[in-house]
Amino acid sequence: MPSGQQARAQSAAIRPGRAGPAAGTPPSDPLERVRALFGGRRLSPAQRRIAQYVCDHLTEAAFLSITDLAERVGVSQPSVTRFATSLGYSGYPALREALQPIALSAVAGAADAVREEPLRNEVQAAIDAEIENLENLRRVVADPGRILTVGRELAASVPLTVLGLRISASLAEYFGYAARRIHPDVRLVTRGGSVAYDALLQSREAGGDWALAFAMPRHAKETLSALRAARRTGMRVALVTDVALGPLAEEADVVLTAGTGARLVFDSYAAPGLLAASLLQAMADASPERTQRRLEGYEQAADQHDFFLED
Repeated sequence: MPSGQQARAQSAAIRPGRAGPAAGTPPSDPLERVRALFGGRRLSPAQRRIAQYVCDHLTEAAFLSITDLAERVGVSQPSVTRFATSLGYSGYPALREALQPIALSAVAGAADAVREEPLRNEVQAAIDAEIENLENLRRVVADPGRILTVGRELAASVPLTVLGLRISASLAEYFGYAARRIHPDVRLVTRGGSVAYDALLQSREAGGDWALAFAMPRHAKETLSALRAARRTGMRVALVTDVALGPLAEEADVVLTAGTGARLVFDSYAAPGLLAASLLQAMADASPERTQRRLEGYEQAADQHDFFLED
C-alpha cells in the first residue's frame, strides 16, 4: 500500500485544463491586468522605473499628463513615449487610454471593499492580504503549462541546484528538503559569494543544466551576483520571486511570480510557498516511476530507522 505522501503524489498530479477558467481568460484583478500589459517585454532601466511607478500608483498614474508622469518617475518625456511604443501603443496618450478603465475598476473595487469590510485586527488584515496573494496566484496558474514545463526541466537536471540567500533561504531549504525525496541529486546553496559560485560551478561540471533560485524582498545583491554566476557557467535559471520586472528577472530564463505578505513586521510567504509546492508536484509528475521508486525507498528507510512518531 502506498504511503500517504506517495498517494498524494499520485492523486495530486497537475493536469492542464483540469480546473479554473479557460486558458487565455483575461485577469480580473486591476494590478494583474496592468502587469499583463508589461509582461514579456524587454524594458530598459528607465522603462522599468515607469512600469513600477504605474503599478504602484495605478489610480493616479493613469490620469497624469506625460509631463507629470515623467517628473514623478524622474525620467525624460521621450523616455515615457518610448515606453509606450515599446508596449505596442502609438504613443503615451494611447497607453493612458488603455490604463484609465483599469484604474477606474480599481477605484470601484476599493470603494466596494471599504463598504463591505468589517473592522479587522492587524493579523486578520495580514491574512486577508495573503488570501489576495493566493487568489492572484490561482488566476496565474489557471493554465499550468509554464509550471509543468519548468517542472520537467528541473526534474531532468541532474544535479539540480536550489539557491536561496538571506531571508529566501527558508524557501530554498523547504524545496530542497522535499525535492530530495523525488530527485537523485539536489544541491542546496544558501551562502553567497565565492561559496555559491563554487557550488554552481561544481553542479554544472557534474552535468546540471538548471538552477532554481528563490528571491524574496529585500532582494539581496548577492542573489543577483549568484544568478549571473550561474549564467556564466552555462546553466539556465528559473526564478521564483515577487516581481516580474527588475535586474533579477533579467538574469533568469524563466520567472514565476507570487506575492508576499507585507502587513506585519516581517514578510510572510503563503503564495511563494504554494508555488514552490506546485513546482515539486510538477517535478513528481514529470518522472512518475522515479518518483514512486524514490518515495518507496524513503519510506523503507524511515521505517527501518524509526524516523517518525506514530500518528
